[in-house]
Amino acid sequence: MGKKPYFDPKEAALKQKAEMKEIIKKLEKGVEDVFTSENFKNFLNTMARFPHYSYNNSILIMLQKPDATLVQSYTGWKKMGRYVKKNEKGIRIIAPAPFKYEKEVEKTDDNSMVINQDGDLVREKETITIKLMAYKPVSTFDISQTEGKPVPQLDVKELIGTVEDYKNLFKAIKLVSPVPIEFEDIKTGSKGYFHTTENRIAIKTDMSEVQTVKTAIHEMTHATLHNLDAQKDNKQSRNSMEVEAESIAYTVCQHYGIDTSDYSFSYVASWSQGKELPELKESLQTIQATASYLITKIDEQMQELTKEKPFDFFVSEFGEFEEIDDNQHGFTLMQRINMYYSQLIKNADKDKANTQNIDNTKNELEL
Repeated sequence: MGKKPYFDPKEAALKQKAEMKEIIKKLEKGVEDVFTSENFKNFLNTMARFPHYSYNNSILIMLQKPDATLVQSYTGWKKMGRYVKKNEKGIRIIAPAPFKYEKEVEKTDDNSMVINQDGDLVREKETITIKLMAYKPVSTFDISQTEGKPVPQLDVKELIGTVEDYKNLFKAIKLVSPVPIEFEDIKTGSKGYFHTTENRIAIKTDMSEVQTVKTAIHEMTHATLHNLDAQKDNKQSRNSMEVEAESIAYTVCQHYGIDTSDYSFSYVASWSQGKELPELKESLQTIQATASYLITKIDEQMQELTKEKPFDFFVSEFGEFEEIDDNQHGFTLMQRINMYYSQLIKNADKDKANTQNIDNTKNELEL
């Protein structure tokens, strides 16, 4: 066997830092591009398959492997008796990398005032340690890139297709809904509505099962996100609220295998034109978080109603990430990434120096 290649931690940290910066650039471009009609549909399809992933990682998966259905780390697959095939390229996503940073701040107590060299009263300073969050790239692999033991219950999400399943699903939706849902003979042509003052949802009678479920989830989104209390401090446009409600309804329906291929995304592109990046990010985060919440709660109720054994596969390593925040303790995202990798590089230099000292001492003792 040949020698293992030498691992240089400093070189690895510098390489990872460069990759992380490139990922952030791709994400910002991806957020802007995702609102085109076809990309937005692909993005929501990815979120439907990975409801516990952040919107950032959903975009990264969509950009690298849009047909991915079930992803896990190399070690995660190994634990499940599956192995990554030779020459398969990993799907690079991001994982949180918390680190501590020492920061000098002014003391806040009244006894901390001192006179400086100019004769002015100033506050004494103290060094505090704060916890900051950076991010690092990690590899995952889709199930199609692996081989080995079969993964049990892969089809557990395909619950729709019979009247019994439809009844259970709709009952689960009603149990999860924050307001009562009732059927009504709506004469206006609307398929349903959320009554903001009466806090109830009405759904048109005699619609297809698919349309009924989709309408219920759409109106549930309005009841959750766009009720009177929620809109007191957040005055959204009607178009913005409809984009959120339709996108979440589509995502949840896709998760349960409901065919909503007649859905049109054309208005999403026109709505997003002229929007700034922070506003687009906020919309994606809202859609992801709400869809994930509804899917989780409906799944729980379905398992109770059908006595289904919960699907025991969960991507614990890369699942419930915090969304990337652009500002934390006064530091931007890129500042925190630079600080994190600067610490890694310093530690690598220190370790290298320590290793060199040990080698020198060892050589002296041997002499």
